[in-house]
Amino acid sequence: MANPHAPYLDGCTDILSELDDKYVLSLRLNRPKARNALRTQLLHELAQTLGKANRDEHVRCVVLTGGEKVFAAGADITEMADKTPVDVLNDPRADHWAAIRTFNKPLIGAVNGFCLGGGNELAMHCDILIAGKNAQFGQPEINLGIIPGAGGTQRLTQMIGKSKAMRMVLAAQFMSAEDAEKAGLVAEVCEPELTYDKAYALACVIASKPPVAARLAKESVLKASDALLAEGLAFERKAFGTLFATEDKAEGVAAFMEKRKPVFKGR
Repeated sequence: MANPHAPYLDGCTDILSELDDKYVLSLRLNRPKARNALRTQLLHELAQTLGKANRDEHVRCVVLTGGEKVFAAGADITEMADKTPVDVLNDPRADHWAAIRTFNKPLIGAVNGFCLGGGNELAMHCDILIAGKNAQFGQPEINLGIIPGAGGTQRLTQMIGKSKAMRMVLAAQFMSAEDAEKAGLVAEVCEPELTYDKAYALACVIASKPPVAARLAKESVLKASDALLAEGLAFERKAFGTLFATEDKAEGVAAFMEKRKPVFKGR
């Protein structure tokens, strides 16, 4: 995807966008120096862009991608360092995630490199994932004294099963692209330089289908897994906020920012 001369939504800096004549909207996370960390501004821009695409008849399918070595390394830790449970309760990020979750057109993710924490949660919001052989998926939030807070515990378990999800969430172990394909997290693995092209080619195929049928097909497939999702997401969000009152959370974030090993005390 080349840098667009006319972005799909004006004013965006964290998201590069391009809509072509095949009804495919391409989006690229654009914070390379921060390893595409999902700061609030990025999530806001993504939510606004997808909101516009929801209403635009010229968009039939969206491709979301990141960098060659990092799709997204997670949330922006500097933003959460001083948050309290009340801050989490009032955090606008929850609304941005809700807007991404309710995007009603086909969304394809093209993932290369590290796809961690919030990055993995964002990838799991996609309907189909194409991954480069260098992709690594993980939910390492426990290293910061917290848990996934944007659906990671819920969608990951649905997609790969309880045991593998527990290993990723509790031990913060990463999953390779090949293992992710075997587990059902991704649809296809390819050479990293082909990831976006394969995702785009698939998007063109989907965009050629009747758009109303494609939208309802997506909604119908999601119904198979969404029956208990709302309840699980609500519990996850409550637990996520509760952990912001712990000393271990403060220690975990401080250790990360100071590049040292944390010492957790269970308080």
